[in-house]
Amino acid sequence: MKKVGLFIDSWYPMVDGVIKVVDNYARRLVRYCDVVVFCPEVRGFSKAEDAGLPYQVVRCTSLPMIRNDYSIPAPILDPVFEAQLARSGIDFVHIHSPFSLGFSGVRYARLHKLPVVATLHSQYKQDFEGPLKFKFSVNIAMDSIMRAFNACDECWAVNGGIQELYEREYGLTAPCKVRLNATDHQPVPDPEAAARVVNETYGIPADAMVFLFVGRINFIKNIDFTVRALARAKEMGLRNFRMLFVGRGQDEKALSELVRAQGLEEEVVMCGLVSGREMLEKLYSRAKLFLFPSLYDANSLVQIEAACQGTPTLFLEGAKTAATVTPDVNGFISAPGEENYARAILDILGDEERYGRVSAGARRDLYLCWDEVVRDVYADYCSLASRKKGNRR
Repeated sequence: MKKVGLFIDSWYPMVDGVIKVVDNYARRLVRYCDVVVFCPEVRGFSKAEDAGLPYQVVRCTSLPMIRNDYSIPAPILDPVFEAQLARSGIDFVHIHSPFSLGFSGVRYARLHKLPVVATLHSQYKQDFEGPLKFKFSVNIAMDSIMRAFNACDECWAVNGGIQELYEREYGLTAPCKVRLNATDHQPVPDPEAAARVVNETYGIPADAMVFLFVGRINFIKNIDFTVRALARAKEMGLRNFRMLFVGRGQDEKALSELVRAQGLEEEVVMCGLVSGREMLEKLYSRAKLFLFPSLYDANSLVQIEAACQGTPTLFLEGAKTAATVTPDVNGFISAPGEENYARAILDILGDEERYGRVSAGARRDLYLCWDEVVRDVYADYCSLASRKKGNRR
């Protein structure tokens, strides 16, 4: 394997889980081969920052989306990008989204008879059901992306729940297996010192119970549910706690208004964007629970980052992102509804033996390192390329 092309429909300076996955892949794949990331231009991006990465980045022109954090890649409108792709010399294609850049990767692989893999990162039907009001329109959009995925030699689902969703509901016919995500975080060496730094930075009392969310401040992740559930838990007797929201996004103002409406101004801390890994590790370590009632996410990296510090996550029943979790062994799962979620928080805090067992299980079972995962990824690339070459003979 000489050169791998990774195709993604969003990129820095945007930050989300898929971008972080591809970046971590690319940084480690360069130990084995050359790597090119094909991605869109984004407002505020710097060519100098791209040049400082340990792998090559090739960007295509993009069009801004109204009322959305993202832009629409338009490789077909960018002859310079198409020329760069044509002479890139890649001999393996890995797409991380099924839209315009993903299609570019699939087309390139077909034209040059190269192996192509896709990672199934998202529950796309949910994405379509919001802006596309009619079932007919949603079905057309789903048919389009599934043509991209079914044209691949193999698909990798981020957990068993996502594999089942694609095979049973989305119509995936390409071979599929589970390939888990990981993290580059490390356990903090001194949790007490880490807690002091977090307390001083965000004005948290040393004896306060801390809950945490890290990610896009967007109500699709059910963070408004979290606020209402905490308000209910406060009514039930929860005292002396802080809820830290780490991240930026389109619903920051709406979230602040909801916090005021629920009477949680003293308890909720809006931390903004925290990009430094060491500070994020300290935040995860300081938290008692990672509150993640999202029904949108497929397999978020943040739950793995939390597990690295022995901080278990409280999910909602039915969440695909909880598919790697065994309840009361390495994570917690609440029944649906804000009242149930509030009660689950109080029950967890009221049983230290149970909490300690699950905390240890989270670190033991859910904490995976990218170095190990990408080593196996490259071995799979080589195996698939060998099979593809054999089939062409």
